Order: sequence, then C-alpha cells, then structure tokens
Amino acid sequence: MKYNFDRIIERSNTGSVKWDLRKEIFGTEDVIPMWVADMDFEVAEPITTALRERTGHLIYGYTYPESSLIKAVINRLQRKYNWKVEPDWLVFTPGVIPAIAAALKAFTHPGDAVVINDPVYHPFWSLVAGAGCRVADSPLRFEGGHYSMDCENLKARFNPPHPGFMAPPQPKLMILCNPHNPVGRVYSPDELRKVGEIAINSGAIVISDEVHCELLFDGNKHTPFATLSEELARNSITCMSASKTFNLAGLAASVIIIPNPKLRADFQAARSGIMPQPDTMALTALEAAFRDGDDWLAQLSAYLQGNLDFLVDFFGKRIPKIRVVRPEGTYLVWLDCRGLGMDSKQLRDFFIIRAKVGLDEGYRFGPAGEGFMRMNIASPRSLLQEALNRIEQATTESGWVL
Repeated sequence: MKYNFDRIIERSNTGSVKWDLRKEIFGTEDVIPMWVADMDFEVAEPITTALRERTGHLIYGYTYPESSLIKAVINRLQRKYNWKVEPDWLVFTPGVIPAIAAALKAFTHPGDAVVINDPVYHPFWSLVAGAGCRVADSPLRFEGGHYSMDCENLKARFNPPHPGFMAPPQPKLMILCNPHNPVGRVYSPDELRKVGEIAINSGAIVISDEVHCELLFDGNKHTPFATLSEELARNSITCMSASKTFNLAGLAASVIIIPNPKLRADFQAARSGIMPQPDTMALTALEAAFRDGDDWLAQLSAYLQGNLDFLVDFFGKRIPKIRVVRPEGTYLVWLDCRGLGMDSKQLRDFFIIRAKVGLDEGYRFGPAGEGFMRMNIASPRSLLQEALNRIEQATTESGWVL
C-alpha cells in the first residue's frame, strides 16, 4: 500500500494535545504546533484494520498480553537487532514514563542520586524529583555541532569527590536516552559499552529509554544497550514502544525488557497496585504495528529523511543564524538559536508571537538547553515549509539574518 504523507489531516476538535491545546500552551491558536512528539500522519493500515476487528467484538473486558503479541515482540527484536529475548523477560506497561517511575520506586530510596545527561527529555528531571532523589547531572559534550557522551564527567558523577571522610553516596541508577531526545544522537556500540562499564562497575542499574530506536536517519543503526554483553543485560532495563515509531502515543503501550529475574521481580512489585496492563486497544495496536507495520515504516522513514534534508538546506541557506544539530535518530530536531542573541523568554516570544510557530523551549531539557529549541518535523512537507517560511520572515523582519 502506498501511503500519502503529504496529505493534510484535520486534527482540530479531536482531543489532540498538539492542536486543540494551542491556546492553553502558547497563549494563542494562531501557531503551527511543532513541539510534542506526535506525528501528523495517518497510521499504518494494518493497525486500523486490527483495531476495527477488535472493536467489532463489542466486549472490552480485562485483558492481558496474548501469546501472539509476545511472539510479535520477540520476532521483531530478533529480526531488527539479532537479540534473542525470552518470553518471561517481557513486561508490558502503559507507557515508558510510568515504567521509569516504577523503576525509580523499585531501585532507589529518597536521597539517592540518579544520573541523567543534560540536555535530556524533560520528564526525567521531574521523575527523579518525584521519587525524592537528586539528579547527578552529567552534561553531554557539545563540540563542532556534535554531541557526545562525556565519559570523564560521567566517571566523576559515579565516583564523586568527597571532603574528609564523608563520602557522598554513589548513584544507584542511570537513565540513558538512546536515541537521545532532544539532541538526536544514536550512540555507537563503543560509546554504550563505556557508559555501561562506568555505571555498572559503580554498582548502578541502567534504565535505557529506547523509545525512538526505529526512527533513524542517514543509515544510522540502533544498538540496544542490553545486547552488548551479558553483564550489561543483567544490570539494565530496556524500554521500547510502538508509540513514537508508529504514531500511537494515544494508545499507551510499551514493552519493558528485563532479563534479570531479580530486577524483574522488584520492578513488578513496585508497579503492583498502581500501574495496570495496557488496555485492549493499546495491546491490539502494538501487536499489529510490530507484526505488520514495516512497509509503512519504510515509507515513513524515507519521507522523514526528505523532511530533514529539506530543513537542513533551508536553515543553512536562508536562516544561518539558527544552526541545525543534525539528528541521527528521532523526528525531533535540536536547533541552536544562540546566534540570535536572545534569552529564553525572548526566544519564546520570537517563535510564538513573531513567527507563529510553537516549538519546545530548550531550557526545559536542562541548563545545557538554554538558547536551543526543539522542533518536530513529522508533518506534511507543506506544513513544515510554511513553518520555516514563517521563521525566515520573522528573522528578516527583525534584522537578524546576515
């Protein structure tokens, strides 16, 4: 089936956070919303067919992950990553964020330190705080327009210096984001091994958020953290989902892979009574996506690559004051706006009031995000072009270009 990703689908008055809450979020409805990780594309036909068939049954009682879903997950991980996963390693949750919250409850105590890499997906900060823990921030290194893991800094976070004989506690947990949101890095196997050795040699567990792992650019390949060694697998929890890849964020279902039976039991105990299984429709969509969604995904990936190339060319030639940090994965683009010389409030006003484009403000992702903005390019190209034209006009009118 040939999918038309150029087609504009009207999303107003559908309960869409992205489109129906523009007034509440940006103070005006007169913006093109390109912030939240939600695509403006129709989903794969096998998913809608599976949902129609399931709704036709007319009874929507308690459900559980059936063997066909477990088989679809196992087959996909084997096919995509040569990762042989056992059925009992799989835990299904209504989203990755609830899963990380459960992991924090299971493996930390109030006052413990949790390592994250600034700038990073902003809910990580609030999840750590909500667990009563403190952030041990290990900022990414940004050089030559490229982000990388600062392993020396990471070592210092896991082995903090201490005055006298009162040593601060070592972090109990690291939340790794790969592909990284918002900067778009797809970490190499060597980088991941170094990170794993540093964390696990310090006695920490790694929670690897890999929700964007099938959205890749320029021939990049994703390596699941747990596939690098048995030791890393024993001391990690991997979070995956169809929600970002297949545009199913409104049908909350994620698969959490926990090879270590002790970690798995502790995780299940922490979620008990507060986190249900994903609902019937979410599990139905997840299975259909993983089993039959590859044709749609191949067409989507080609379209997103075209969007990225278009955007990079546009900024480079027409808005050079804003530099694109070219992503290796995700459909989120990190824009270095420091050349405009604005603080965070001025940047927000510039994009919302002058350009009428709604983006995510960089400072929300941590102190290292000051002066940056995050842009979602998973939209029909005509909509992306209109947004870029608006930004160009706003910069020209403000006298900032060249």
